[in-house]
Amino acid sequence: MRNQLWVLVFVAAALAPAYADAAFLLEEPYGKMGTFEPMGHAAVYLTHVCASSPTRLRPCKPGEPGVVISRYHRVGGDDWIAIPLLGYLYAVDTLQKIPASADADSVAELRDAYRRAHFLALIPNDADGHEPPGDWTQLVGSAYDRKLYGFQIETSPEQDTAFIRWMNRRKNKAHFNLFVANCADFSRNVLNFYAPHAVHRNYFADAGMTTPKQVAKSLASYAKHHPTLEMSCFQIPQVPGSIPRSRHVDDVAEGLLKSKKYVIPLAVVTPPVAGGVALLYLTEGRFSLKQNTGVFDIARAVHPQPARAEASTVALPKPATLTPVVALKAQDR
Repeated sequence: MRNQLWVLVFVAAALAPAYADAAFLLEEPYGKMGTFEPMGHAAVYLTHVCASSPTRLRPCKPGEPGVVISRYHRVGGDDWIAIPLLGYLYAVDTLQKIPASADADSVAELRDAYRRAHFLALIPNDADGHEPPGDWTQLVGSAYDRKLYGFQIETSPEQDTAFIRWMNRRKNKAHFNLFVANCADFSRNVLNFYAPHAVHRNYFADAGMTTPKQVAKSLASYAKHHPTLEMSCFQIPQVPGSIPRSRHVDDVAEGLLKSKKYVIPLAVVTPPVAGGVALLYLTEGRFSLKQNTGVFDIARAVHPQPARAEASTVALPKPATLTPVVALKAQDR
């Protein structure tokens, strides 16, 4: 049954809903590292949670579209960073500044300008006063490098308030580890705060790691059995331009099977192991991303909206009604 899993998800009738509450962002891999580590990146977009600083959360004020939070490697010594939605996706502060297309030079300029305006204390200039090297570039302008998929669930004001308190009280000190404390592990913990036990590792298909694709698969499977979670999905396209397009997201077993560099020597030297990897993928790791999923309406997301009701009051109505119109099948494309 696992390789024939049907997972119901919901999208808006025309466009994917702008207000996500809590959305898991599954981001495609890109560049040279995307070839060797095809798992991509993971983050969480919170609609009603904002930030008073990159490392401290607060409730959103009227008109604020929320933040994206994620675990990053070698960024200011912090375990997680919170970035406003427009900055995270496009390295700008207003819709009008989002370019219709981009190249490497223009994106570098946008990122450095955004860093200097908002993250100079966290990511200071180098000794010569120029932008520093490092992984900080993944903090801003993600949509220039890759396509993103969103898997969103509804949250309550009480949950958001509790989450803000929980995150602000935790020690925010970097402890990134690819195998046990990566970006997908962080997203798994955030989503499990809102929906306990919804997301788990796959000890077989992913060799015990938490991968971004496994987080999406777990959340979709959980939503199938908990329809009150009201899950929906969307995609955020990569910005057009001369920057190379991002690659398909894989889990560990899938990545090994697709890589001739690894799977051919493995099949020659140890055929039973190669066969086992294939079996694990077929039975545990198959999950297809719907390519025609509705496109996220960024203009509507940042349009001024009423503030979320306080935890002690009734939540305000949603600005869009979701309609069940599509199903994702957990198998190969």
